[in-house]
Amino acid sequence: MKLVFAGTPEVAVPALDALIASDRHEVAAVVTRPDAPAGRGRRLVASPVAERAAEAGIEVLKPAKPRDEEFLARLREIAPDCCPVVAYGALLPKVALDIPARGWVNLHFSLLPAWRGAAPVQHAIMSGDEITGASTFLIEEGLDSGPVYGTVTETVRHTDTSGDLLTRLAFAGAGLLSATMDGIEDGSLKAVPQPAEGITVAPKITVEDAHVDWTAPALRVDRVVRGCTPAPGAWTVFRGERLKLIQAVLAPARTDLVPGELAVGKRDLHVGTGSYAVQLLWVQAQGKKPMAAADWARGVRIAPGERLGAADVG
Repeated sequence: MKLVFAGTPEVAVPALDALIASDRHEVAAVVTRPDAPAGRGRRLVASPVAERAAEAGIEVLKPAKPRDEEFLARLREIAPDCCPVVAYGALLPKVALDIPARGWVNLHFSLLPAWRGAAPVQHAIMSGDEITGASTFLIEEGLDSGPVYGTVTETVRHTDTSGDLLTRLAFAGAGLLSATMDGIEDGSLKAVPQPAEGITVAPKITVEDAHVDWTAPALRVDRVVRGCTPAPGAWTVFRGERLKLIQAVLAPARTDLVPGELAVGKRDLHVGTGSYAVQLLWVQAQGKKPMAAADWARGVRIAPGERLGAADVG
């Protein structure tokens, strides 16, 4: 089939690579978000998908909005059979959905109908899911509600951050998307409507969602830290300034600390929660580089009984 691939971030690149490598399909063009400012100089930088497509000599389309007439006209000229999508980042209007003969097929990083929305991996970790996966489905106008072509499953490891899990799903999902394109082409795959039961929604994780509540049980604190890593980054407050929490582990043997209370050892740093303690491994103070939590604690000279989150900031 002739394909136009839509995607933007690094997590979409494995799927693009899989389709480029396929001997059954032609990636005629790529659709991605416009160049965005990045780095200290805030210079415009192309998306990872745009860079990979350029390396492969594939035409790159960067509409400000996918309803732009110039973009729609070019898409009609290309006349793709199907448009596979991975984390494109913009809502597709019906006029665009109607152009490819076999529609737009999305690779979504959840087992639909669970975790429809922008942040399925983060929500799966923060909710304590033991199994998640990826799904390919035919895009319709509803939120991730179209009929499903196929799924793959993935175990959520107890140490997984959202970055860890998303990386594994990106590669597993790449194979699924390629197989889905094969099945659509030869007619062996038919999309099956999603069940009405089991629908959960995964909206974008906000900075406030990543604010750690030390009165919550240790398991909840652990899930928030892992689910919000690498973005937007779990955080707390220390002496009126934000402290980013990069890595923590459960410490069930330590039950002597009240919520937020810090205990500094020779080589470790523990903090109390609503149940037992967690051990902080890596943190990042405001305006500083990431560092081992125990080193940070010795540097700031924590007083006995001092707590995280004791004084809030806006």
